[in-house]
Amino acid sequence: MSKPSKVVSVHPYFKVHPGKMAAFKAALPAFIAKTKAENKNLYYDFTINGDIVYCREAYVGADGFLTHLAGVGALLGELLKLADVQRLEVHGPAAELEKIKPHVAAMKPDFYVYFDGARR
Repeated sequence: MSKPSKVVSVHPYFKVHPGKMAAFKAALPAFIAKTKAENKNLYYDFTINGDIVYCREAYVGADGFLTHLAGVGALLGELLKLADVQRLEVHGPAAELEKIKPHVAAMKPDFYVYFDGARR
């Protein structure tokens, strides 16, 4: 496979409020169901360490991520009543990151510009 031209990965870490983990987990299937219908989603899953929930997700281009963000916006608003975004990273080509920046600025993400790598 050649270098990805537009792949964007997003890495939010949620710190779940005390006593809210069961409700947080119960909300995740709705996110997964909406994301399954997105044709530019490459992967989307969750992992948990104590009270931190990590969402591992990637998209074909900024447009793929922005479509996802619009689709889960209402769900995310409800989820943020149960947890805070502890950290947000966005990784991808510089041109794609520029398209995303205005849409996530309030979450104060760290942006990582794609450099190089190996893939199959």
